[in-house]
Amino acid sequence: MARKISTDDGRAALAAVADARARAGAAGAGAGTPGGAPLPRTETATAVRYLLQLLAEKAPGNTVEVRVPPFGAVQVVEGPRHTRGTPPNVVETDAATWIDLATGVEEWADALASGRIAASGTRADLAALLPLRP
Repeated sequence: MARKISTDDGRAALAAVADARARAGAAGAGAGTPGGAPLPRTETATAVRYLLQLLAEKAPGNTVEVRVPPFGAVQVVEGPRHTRGTPPNVVETDAATWIDLATGVEEWADALASGRIAASGTRADLAALLPLRP
């Protein structure tokens, strides 16, 4: 089982990512966005994992697999348990989009419409669970 990320460590990572984005924005490029500067890897990994952890706490279950490669994945939402092969309900997105969705910077519908989220399955809509408000 993965190590639980403390609230302090999670918030510090989110603050570091926000700071990197602000610095990149001031320089004329959005950090972690297409064509922009990359986010700091260690802080991004911690922020993503922390937000996935919060989602798992908010919506425990094994019906939907949320993937944010290469940093992490969790199974969430009550319902039928998936045990073998590719899950029928999958949400996959990049780290910057996941951070934006989980913190309320971006709406689910907007990210889905722009193709920044790949969601398959009848239960793969996380709009009601986001933002997480860490």
